Amino acid sequence: MRYDERVSRIVRGKCRLLAALLAAATAAAKDPYPLTPLSAEEIRTAARIMRSSGQMPASARFCIIELSEPSKDQVLRGAAAGTIPRRAFAVVYDPAANQTSEAIADLAAVKIVSWKNIPGAQPPLGEGDSSRADRIVRADPRWRAALAARGVPGDGVYTISWPAGYFGASGEAHDRVVRVVPHIVANDDNYYAHPVEGIVAHVDLTSGKVIEFVDTSRNVPVSRENFNLDGRANGPLRASMPPLEIRQPAGVGYTIDDGEVHWQKWRFRFALRPREGLVLYTVGYEDQGRVRPILYRGGLSEMAVPYGDPSAGWYFRNSFDAGELGLGMAASPLKPGLDCPQNCAVFDAILSDEAGRPRTIPGAVALYERDGGVAWKHGEDTRRARDLVLRFSSQAGNYDYGFDWIFHQDGTLEMEVELTGIMSVKGVADGTHDPFGHLVAKNLDAVHHQHFFCFRLDMDVDGQTNRVVEMNSASMGAGARNPYGGGFTMEETPLSTERQAMRRMDLAASRRWIVQSNTRNALGQFTGYALLPGENAVPYALPDSWLRKRAGFLNAHIWVTPYDADEMYAAGDYPYQSKGGDGLPKWTAGNRSVDNRDVVLWYVMGITHNPRPEDWPVMPTHAAGFLLRPWGFFTRNPAMDLPQ
Repeated sequence: MRYDERVSRIVRGKCRLLAALLAAATAAAKDPYPLTPLSAEEIRTAARIMRSSGQMPASARFCIIELSEPSKDQVLRGAAAGTIPRRAFAVVYDPAANQTSEAIADLAAVKIVSWKNIPGAQPPLGEGDSSRADRIVRADPRWRAALAARGVPGDGVYTISWPAGYFGASGEAHDRVVRVVPHIVANDDNYYAHPVEGIVAHVDLTSGKVIEFVDTSRNVPVSRENFNLDGRANGPLRASMPPLEIRQPAGVGYTIDDGEVHWQKWRFRFALRPREGLVLYTVGYEDQGRVRPILYRGGLSEMAVPYGDPSAGWYFRNSFDAGELGLGMAASPLKPGLDCPQNCAVFDAILSDEAGRPRTIPGAVALYERDGGVAWKHGEDTRRARDLVLRFSSQAGNYDYGFDWIFHQDGTLEMEVELTGIMSVKGVADGTHDPFGHLVAKNLDAVHHQHFFCFRLDMDVDGQTNRVVEMNSASMGAGARNPYGGGFTMEETPLSTERQAMRRMDLAASRRWIVQSNTRNALGQFTGYALLPGENAVPYALPDSWLRKRAGFLNAHIWVTPYDADEMYAAGDYPYQSKGGDGLPKWTAGNRSVDNRDVVLWYVMGITHNPRPEDWPVMPTHAAGFLLRPWGFFTRNPAMDLPQ
């Protein structure tokens, strides 16, 4: 071989090697972080794989297509880019067979990893269900006659399909059922303000029939008063305020590196998931040059909104907005200057529709800095605080819920839930007093109800070995150690098992809970983060009611379980028409140890809404929440280093 030929081959070999390295580097650069939500192309790929697998009937639809999260161990171990396969998880429903299935597809290998049928499970309510129910009721002569008896034309109503729940009636155990109520389309766009009281069609979507028809309260008038929400219906409007500008001329104080948010000393990731909505991942705080873990995964696991009216037209209105509807699927676009301040950055979310096509929700998540008030002060020494807010809003039917994760400079992580929107109202006759609601307009009662939010907090405080300790304060008894009667103490009690950790709020004891690590701070104390509750409530539904059976998580405000990747949803994977007993009550029945384990803390927050006229026609925002506050995590105020 000639010298020049040998050199040429070497050069060509080096070029091929360089090209391969560049290709590998480019591929690695394009590999998303393991917890990054599916892209539009990945959703399309997943749908193609599943439809061509031979296991998905032509009549089936997608209820959910989302990232199949890799194992926690893989993520925390920091596997090299591209070594964790990208997989899509889907819930598939075939109406023709009334069959729900779960599928996982490997996107790179273009194949099905698993496909399993889930007998008896009903997926969340979808657009296809509501459309089919609407057609069924409009074809029923009883529906048309009931509307005509009230002077309402059949084509002048808008139908709302409520999740069926479960109450032991015929058909509920096997077929897919919804409960349909009518509202008239009046001279405004607020059809929620015009219920046609006393008409309910219990629709079996599987058989295509109305299996029960309720027709009561024919003497109740239908409100036709204008309750539009725009300025024309609510004038004369007050004078406009002088402009209030929020500007950051030097730019924002956070950066986003490959999906990870860096702000002050916080580090975290986020995603919008179809069922839970906004989820936080890998939350940590930088301390003395290293990022200390606090929370691996945090988000809303489930909701329940029970109404207090036991009548035939209302007893079933107990929706589970996450598991039966999907909070992420109902995400609202956030507009800077309205839904979030002018300085907010908004991020689109890509979800799947029922056909498996990607659907973009513009501005589904907002991120912004805001003034945080006084961080600390003594005399002339004052520091001003700043907060970072991660926001998401969901329109779950008539209600609108905002969820804000708020990062404070002192290491506190706050969750604030905002409730607004339009209350569910019922028609009432003139001069009627209904003990189950409160009159908010002529012939309209807003029904008393409650909102319960169950948050799943996979805590990793300074690592994966944690315990939960309960704090209770109490007055000291009279005696020599308490001569003036003002003494009180705080006792800490470790919660060692799941049953011991099923705890209720106790205002008298100022009860709180600390998630502690096995690491000690400089003072010899175990490092920890405490859950500090805010507003809360207890359920008024009876313990043996179907609602309480299905929403067993309402039996305690605090639950603690050992980490299990399959234990995600507090009322079970499929609460729609479930008979109950799933989720937290089932998992904790084994009374597993939660001492020095990788633990998950579950917090149930309740709000009792007794309506008032000032909540109508759209309610002012009501906020409630909780704090995750460092408790011995640091040995001094971590905000002491704030500059003036």
